[in-house]
Amino acid sequence: QLQASGGGLVQAGGSLRLSCAASGRTFSSYWMGWFRQAPGKEREFVAAISWSGVSKYYADSVKGRFTISKDNAKNMVYLQMNSLKPEDTAVYYCAAKSSSYLSSRPNEYDYWGQGTQVTVSS
Repeated sequence: QLQASGGGLVQAGGSLRLSCAASGRTFSSYWMGWFRQAPGKEREFVAAISWSGVSKYYADSVKGRFTISKDNAKNMVYLQMNSLKPEDTAVYYCAAKSSSYLSSRPNEYDYWGQGTQVTVSS
């Protein structure tokens, strides 16, 4: 029901825009989040956006470089990633949470996409 895309290989300092397409249900009333998981590491929170799109939250490691947005009419969520660093290399997942509060905990999200690989070369 969630399909992430837009990953790829980019040089340090470059940009990528990830997209997450929702299908099968409308996620307009859900909090949406992006998470990432590097090899050998736990899945970590990257960013989240409220159902209205007004509230946005970021991990300290990406604040000022990444921007999360959503288009409820298109049932899409985006993650614009600028000034990429090698440490941003990971599989990126989009997720949806039905409860009406912010959470950075993966186990509080109800739906997950399949992930898209982002590789940043130095």
